[in-house]
Amino acid sequence: MSKLEELIKELCPDGVEYKMLGEIGTFYGGLTGKSKEDFKDGNAKFISYVNVFNNLSIDINTSDTVNIADGEHQNTIQYGDIIFTGSSETPNECGMSSVLTLKTDEALYLNSFCFGLRLNNLDILLPEFAKYIFRCHSVRKQIIKTASGVTRFNVSKKKMERVTIPIPPLAVQEEIVRILDNFTELTAELTAELTARKKQYEYYRDELLTFGEDVKWKRLEECCKILDGQRKPIAKSARIFGEYPYYGANGIQDYVDSYIFDGRFVLVGEDGSVITETGTPIVNWAIGKIWVNNHAHIISEKNGVLLRYLYYYLQIIDITSLVHGNIPKLTQGDLKNLSIPIPPMPVQEKIVDILDRFDRLCNDISEGLPAEIEARKKQYEYYRDKLLTFKELKKEPQDEQQYV
Repeated sequence: MSKLEELIKELCPDGVEYKMLGEIGTFYGGLTGKSKEDFKDGNAKFISYVNVFNNLSIDINTSDTVNIADGEHQNTIQYGDIIFTGSSETPNECGMSSVLTLKTDEALYLNSFCFGLRLNNLDILLPEFAKYIFRCHSVRKQIIKTASGVTRFNVSKKKMERVTIPIPPLAVQEEIVRILDNFTELTAELTAELTARKKQYEYYRDELLTFGEDVKWKRLEECCKILDGQRKPIAKSARIFGEYPYYGANGIQDYVDSYIFDGRFVLVGEDGSVITETGTPIVNWAIGKIWVNNHAHIISEKNGVLLRYLYYYLQIIDITSLVHGNIPKLTQGDLKNLSIPIPPMPVQEKIVDILDRFDRLCNDISEGLPAEIEARKKQYEYYRDKLLTFKELKKEPQDEQQYV
């Protein structure tokens, strides 16, 4: 019998108590009343949407800053708070969680596209346990159901209050954290190696795509065809599942039973997820029969410029000054006017050949490190969901009455 099984047999043999989020904590919002100017050279750190979406534990070593005036009343994040993303293009990406698992005296503010849950009593839920429980399948399934929308989905805090989670004894939580941390550490080591390879790839990519005055430059609309007029969004409720990828701003959002494009295309995020942390556009390569909604610009090839070359070059252009709005947007007009260097065709072909080899090494999930990381990730998710599935403790009638 494993240590975890022994603990469960000793501490909760009849099951684990489940509680609604509204019973154990209070939700709060992010920054209010801020303009784009407030996020330039700020005097305080804020936790971005991407920080929450990408991390089980909030990364407090962020460089994202915001200006906070003396005496200004804004919510700050505290140790043990669970932070959720508020909206996304798909319900499956709504309500992604991250937890502040480190204690810090530094004020941390929360972006307006996220919201937090502050526990009434930190003694019932370890922050390190919370980072796993809110990402497990059974809880994510409930959170997804709280989101509603048509082309963009938003989480309902009222519905979130009724999401239920298991609250096992702290000793059980600690043992589960120990097991799952081992899984995530192994994956982190592989990810670090892959990151090193990607940095090497980015170095060579940037070197290969740096040109002098001897190369002709053209506006993007002169180098390709922009097919935005043929895009068509489909509401989630109207989609019929099928074999064809349905693309949005940051990649495949769904699969549908029909297509509107067939060929090779470069997709550039138009609104929502349109810019990376380094200021470059969100760019995707798409092949075959696809459907694209109105959140991504769609580009096809013209004679004289390889589409694959454009795909790589667009990944190094800084579009920070071109992205505007509360929901970030890269307009078609700004996209068309991007300046593109056009070397001779043999040079384009050589660049594409080298970068394609690097791309396969770093990004192909069917071979190499990406494949091993994917296998480890699936193994971790399997054991995470298994470890975080508990028999529910049946409440006595008097206990049930107090929650009515």
